[in-house]
Order: sequence, then C-alpha cells, then structure tokens
Amino acid sequence: MTTTITPVRLRCEYLDNPSGIDTTQPRLSWQLEATTPGQRSLKQTAYQILVSSSESGLAQGQGDLWDSGKVSSRQSSHIVYAGSVLTSGQQYWWQVRVWDARDEASDFSASASWEMGLLNDGDWQSKWIGLQSSMPAYDAIDVEPMQKLPGLQSSPYLRTIATLPRAVRKARLYVTAKGVYEVHINGQRVGDAYFAPGWTDYQRRIQYQTYDVTAQLQQGENSVAAILGTGWYAGHVGFWIDGNGNNYQHYGSAPRLLLQMQIEYTDGSSQTIISDENWQGALGPIVYSDFLAGETYDARHELAGWDQPTFQADDRWQPVLVEERDAAVRLVAEPAQPIRVTQTLTPQAVTEVSPGVFIYDMGQNMVGWVRLQVAGEAGTRVQLRFVEMLNPDGTIYTTNLRSARQTDTYILKGQGQEIFEPHFTFHGFRYVEISGYPGQPTLETLTGMVAHSDTPPTGSFECSNPMVNQLQKNIVWGQRGNFISVPTDCPQRDERLGWMGDAQIFVRTACYNMDVAAFFTKWMRDVVDAQAPDGGFPGVAPRIVVKVNGAPAWGDAGIIVPWTIYQMYGDTRILEEHYEAMARWLAYLHEANPDLLWKNKRNNDYGDWLSIDADTPKELLGTAYFGYDALLMSRIAHALGRDEDEEKYQRLFKGISEAFTRAYVDEEGYISGGTQTCYVVALQMQLLPEHLRPLAARHLVKEIEKKNGHLSTGFVGVGYLCPVLTNSGYSEVAYQLLNNDTFPSWGYSIKHGATTIWERWDGWTTDKGFQDPGMNSFNHYSLGSVGQWLFQYVAGISTDQQRPGYQHIQLRPYPGDDLTYVKAEFMSIHGRIASAWQKEGGAQTFTVTIPANTTATIALPATSDTQILEGGVPAEEADGVTFVQEEEERMLFELGSGTYSFRLRAS
Repeated sequence: MTTTITPVRLRCEYLDNPSGIDTTQPRLSWQLEATTPGQRSLKQTAYQILVSSSESGLAQGQGDLWDSGKVSSRQSSHIVYAGSVLTSGQQYWWQVRVWDARDEASDFSASASWEMGLLNDGDWQSKWIGLQSSMPAYDAIDVEPMQKLPGLQSSPYLRTIATLPRAVRKARLYVTAKGVYEVHINGQRVGDAYFAPGWTDYQRRIQYQTYDVTAQLQQGENSVAAILGTGWYAGHVGFWIDGNGNNYQHYGSAPRLLLQMQIEYTDGSSQTIISDENWQGALGPIVYSDFLAGETYDARHELAGWDQPTFQADDRWQPVLVEERDAAVRLVAEPAQPIRVTQTLTPQAVTEVSPGVFIYDMGQNMVGWVRLQVAGEAGTRVQLRFVEMLNPDGTIYTTNLRSARQTDTYILKGQGQEIFEPHFTFHGFRYVEISGYPGQPTLETLTGMVAHSDTPPTGSFECSNPMVNQLQKNIVWGQRGNFISVPTDCPQRDERLGWMGDAQIFVRTACYNMDVAAFFTKWMRDVVDAQAPDGGFPGVAPRIVVKVNGAPAWGDAGIIVPWTIYQMYGDTRILEEHYEAMARWLAYLHEANPDLLWKNKRNNDYGDWLSIDADTPKELLGTAYFGYDALLMSRIAHALGRDEDEEKYQRLFKGISEAFTRAYVDEEGYISGGTQTCYVVALQMQLLPEHLRPLAARHLVKEIEKKNGHLSTGFVGVGYLCPVLTNSGYSEVAYQLLNNDTFPSWGYSIKHGATTIWERWDGWTTDKGFQDPGMNSFNHYSLGSVGQWLFQYVAGISTDQQRPGYQHIQLRPYPGDDLTYVKAEFMSIHGRIASAWQKEGGAQTFTVTIPANTTATIALPATSDTQILEGGVPAEEADGVTFVQEEEERMLFELGSGTYSFRLRAS
C-alpha cells in the first residue's frame, strides 16, 4: 500500500536552499501534496528528517549529521535542527519523509540544502577598503558643468589579482559594504542582487551576502573587482530640508568594501582571498550615483577591461585606503531575500511635448529604473527625469518630489549602440522625460526595470467588479515598490524611510500578497536595534532623521508586526527573539502613563494621519493602542507559555479598557471625538464592554451616513474600518465603501488613473488639482490596508488565532450583493488555500481548497432551512465534511484537506 501524501517544497528559514545563513538552529519546513489527485482529509502523523554533510551521502540514506528518527507529529513547519554542531561555510543536505494516517511512509523527498555563513568574528580576515581621500572629487571629472549638490560622490572602482595555483573544487564569496556594492570576477557580475548589503543601522549591524563563485574562477590569474555606491550609508536618505544637505552621511562619509573569498582546491588544500592593502582603486564613469539625486554616468571615462585579469592598470589606479574592522559592529548574514529586478515593462506611449523633449508613459507607477538604448556622438548628453504624474499641459510634475532630483544622465562614448542602466539608484515613477536624445526615440528606446525585495508572491484576488480588481493590483504594486530592504513610506521624494505606522497597519495585507516572513524577520531586528534605552520604539526603523521615539500607532508596530507574523506563519521564534524588547516598550508606556491613559510621551503624535475632515482625539487614539499592546502581549505570553506574564498583561489590558471607557465613552456608546476612527479602534481593540459594542457599531454607521456614505479615516483607522463593520453585522456598509468611486474613496483615485495607492485621499481632485506638494506621494501603501479585508472577509480566508500559521483555516466569506463572483488564493506556509464563491440565479456556490495536513472550518451564509449540497449530496454526508453547529445565519462545517464545492439554495 502506498502513502497518500508526499513532502514537497523544502525550505530552511523561509528560504529555498539558502547560502550563507548564520542561524545556528535553523528551522526546516515543507509542504505536503496528495499522491493521487482528489484525495481528501490527508494528514501527516509522523516525519523523519535526514541531514548529511554531502549530497551523495544523503542519496545513500545517510543522515550523518542528524537523523531525527520517526517523530510522531503533524508539524511540518519550523522544525528546529537538532543535529551536530554547525560550522562556518559548511553545506548541509537534507530530506524528509512522512507517514500518513494509515501509518504508511512516503519516499524521501528530493534533497534540499542550506549552507552556513561565517559564524564567528574570527572567521573574518578581511579589512575595510576604499579610495584614498586624496582621490579627486566628481567635479574634477571632465563633464559639462552641473548643479553641485552636497555629499555626492563618484563611485570607487576597486580591483585585485588573485592567483589560483590549482583547480578549484568550491569557492564562496562573502562580501558586504558600508554603502552598496557590485562585485565582478573575471569580467562577470556576481549574483543578481541590487543595493546589497541592504539597509541596517550600520553602527550596530551590517549584513553580508554569500555567493557561490566556483564556476567564475579559473586556474591561474583571476580578477576580483568591485564598484561601490554611497547608498543608505553615506548617500542622501530622508528629508532634504535645505541646501546644506542635512539628509546624507547618516552613518559615514564614504563607502567601503569588505570581501573575503574562501577557496577549496580539488587536492584538498585551501586559500583565502581578502580585501586588504593589495587592492587598487580608481574613479571611473559613475560621476555620482545617489538614491535621491539619481546617477550621472560618463561613458567616455569607462575603464575598458578593468574587471578582467589581463587589464593593465595605469597611474589612475592608486593603493586603497585600509581600515580595520570595528568589533562593536556585528557582521550578520542577510536573513531575507535580496532586492532584485523581478520584471520589465515596455512603455505604452511616447509623446514629444516640446522640441527634443519626449515623455514616456510606462502605463504603471513603478519603482526601479529604465534601460536606455542610444547611439550618437561622443559627449552627447541624454537626460532622464522620473515622475509619477503629469501637469495639465502634459509636462512632468516634479514639485511633489521636494528636493529629490530623480534624474539620470548618460554621456555617450560614441561607439555605436550603447546601453545604460544606473548602478546604485532607484526611482518611483510612471512617466519618464527624455531630453538630449540624438534622433527620434521609439518605444524600444526605454525598458522599465522593476526592482524590489524579492518576496515571493503568495496571494491573488479577483472578482466581478473591475474597479476592485484594479484596487488589488494597486495594492500589490504599492507593496512591491515600497518593500526595498525595509518597508518604506514612498519611493520617489526625499524621504523613503521605514515608517512604523505604515508598516503595522499594512502588515497583514502584505502577508496575503507576498511571503514576507523573512523580510519582516530582518526588519524587526532593525526595529529593536533602534529601540531607545528607555524602552521607546522608534517612529522609523532604521532610526534616522526622525530621532524621537514612536508616536501612538507608530511605535506599537514593535508588538503588532511580530504578532501578525506569528499569526500568519506560526512563527514563535520572532516572538521569543523580541519578547523582552516588546515588554520594555509596554513598560515604557505604563511608567509614563500610570493612570492608563496615554497622555505622556506621545512624541511626534500624528493621530489618524491624513484623515478627511475628521479630528480623532490623539489621546484617545493613543490609549486605544496602549490597550491593544497589552492585549497582544497577553496573547504573546500565552503563545510562549509565560503564564504569569499572560495574567499580568491581561490585568493591564482590563485596566486600560476600563480607563478608556470611563474617559471617552458614555452610557449610550457615544465616543469622544465622534469620528469613524474613534469607533473603529474602540471596537477593533476590544476596549468596550460587551453591552456597548453594538451601540458603538451603530454610531459608526451613522458617522458614515453623515459623510454621505463615505469614509473619513486616515492611515490608522482605514485598515480596521471594513473588518469592524463586517464583524459588527454591517458588511453591506463595508461593501458600499469599497464600491464608492466618488471622493473620498479608493475608487476615486482609480477612476482618475491611479495604478498604485495614493498617500492621501485628496492627492489629486477634479476641483482642486494636486494637493500640497510638500507631502503628496502617489505611491504609499498605507491606505491599501483594505487588502486584508478583501482576502479575510470578502474571500473569507483567515487563520485560527489558537492554531496560527494556517494549520487550521477559518473560511468565513461575506458575499456582497453587487458582486457575482469572487476567487482568491493564498499560498500559506502549509500550501495553497483557495476560496471562491459565485451567484447563479437563486443559488450560491462556494468552492474551497484546503492543503494536505491542515483542517478548516467553513462558515457558510445559510440556515438550517437552506439546502446545502457538496458534490451533489447533502453536505453532512459528503466525504471529509463534518457538521459542527448552526450560528446566526451561518452553518459551520469542519473540513479535512481537499477541494470542496458547496451549492446553497433556499428551501
């Protein structure tokens, strides 16, 4: 008898075959698939993991490093490695087999692997290198005069020759930078990552990357070379308030490289190549490359063959500056996916707006850059400017960029067809203005290169309303463009900071759209690195520019984000790792506010940021988040088995709830301030006594009615608005808000051409045009937090708080009267979940897919009088279906894994 399930998609620490991790107890996960299509109620009853020091040994069934034996367990995610001690640079091969409900064992899975990075500080022999300070600045390069901006630097080109005496068996490159880097070996670029090593607090931790460069090396002479950019380390990041350039060099004054290559030869010997005094450096064609300013590249100054071993260096190449490593700064392996180009876009149109000035419409507000193809005389200067919107006369709208320039300049070398892509800059844009182009540009002249942290897509949502489908696309594009090493607020103007308030309200939506577990694992370390000694979490992480502690709804991300990752992925380690930091934050709030109302230490209190004609009292909002923090901390303590803390935080939550009600709520459920957000947070955060909840919900609906059926919530209230309405029995009001296309609404921006989520509801209106350009981004994801409601309520896909990570799935769809169908999918850590519903005459069909080794509760909108068939038979008689109970206008069934189709018709 063969088993009914087989393990697939093996991952380590959320990653596929990761190279260079430094987690000494890595967690292993897999998914399960049915061996025969159509099988139901499949589950794992046991597993066995083998870990071997070689792939050949694993093929022979040898787990010389760890053989878990047969472990009776349904767990298929976050299995902690418990074998021999892991060592630096070692690659580990693993596979798993499972037993099903009949105690039949599967075959072992295909093999997967992980490789350790450099685990000990003593493993690093390299030194930081860069250009000598005596090297000429960019304004000494022979280019046409340009406006000089403070802090712009030419990119250093660095190289050395490594002589390898024997054939190479294995070679690993460990590399990082203070700044950003691009490494070349023997004329080939290493890897496909951009802006590595990523943004961290460089004074506390710097990430490094690991690359397998075995195939790029040769016996004999090898060129190891690199280009550096200022990036987040020494470039412009944040508010460029004045001409003094006070938003650059937050961490250091010039970029540096740290590189180490470990080589093993076929005869068993080894060699280490390091960055040290044996390297040379020179300036090249990158006049400057800056995140906010853009890049100027003078191809006439290219260093032909500079990254080849045969290159003969001239007197432009000088010995590098060498600096010792600072032991106080930790070198850590990058735990998340790097930034990559994930797709390309072809322009939709090109228009000549004035002689020699052309504007390209990419058809999509995107983040990245363009690839330029051009041919012309040497010295020809082509300028590219990037914007999100156009003025009424068709010219580019730049005022909302503030002092960010978003300008790339390419100076031709005059040698036939030339191709330019910038190295160390990115832009937020839909439109590209090109000037100085020799000849007539065509649609093939530019190609849009879409770049972001390469978090794998996991969710899809579609319905019968094209506007809502566009909304979902806009949400995804907003996430794609703002998840660049950290969750930024916007990708275009002089800011691009890791705002905590934006992240916490959007994190659940983000988890549906993409696998962001590793991304937020990394960012939460940035958050905790930025925690103040008094326990205050920051307002932005990493903490630059905005130096004060986080305001209500901003600092609270330090608790809300880990809790959400736990709920969506079943990850207790993120709770354990940051538990003390979360406890310090709550103690910081409690100490400052002993009367349990958040009156003190609200810092830059933003309130319900960018709400529309609604003034939510900031103290009330803060107190609501104070209570929510305590509630979540009680749940976190429960998840970690900290019983005393659970009781402590539950008492604190109860005290805050009572203080909130006394201070802000009357006996009829009216809440001080009376805004939609007042009611939303009180209900969402469970601060009201049970008897006041329906009253407050009704007041919320009345407030919406007062706004002529429109929302007034800002960043804070918007994400909870539709869920609270739906939970309170007013799903039809939530649908009304979703379907609105008059101001203010999601549909209003879409009706006027939005392809991403705008920062403000009134970013552009027909009667007023553009809003205040001092703060008017057209690519912010915060107001897109409604995406959570689309997946969790409209499609009905949700996790079970008591069994997180979709081990048990809650399916509770809320069909809207104006939609004829909805279909959504979500690739959970356990596998693919699908939920679809359709209306056909007087009947409704609900089709769901539950992955193997999970269960689900489906709550169908029906009563005992409704005819419910599954597969043509009464639902309670269907295979894999168990009736649970009847709720108010809901019939609940327990489901095993498999695909089910329920047909409902009134009797």
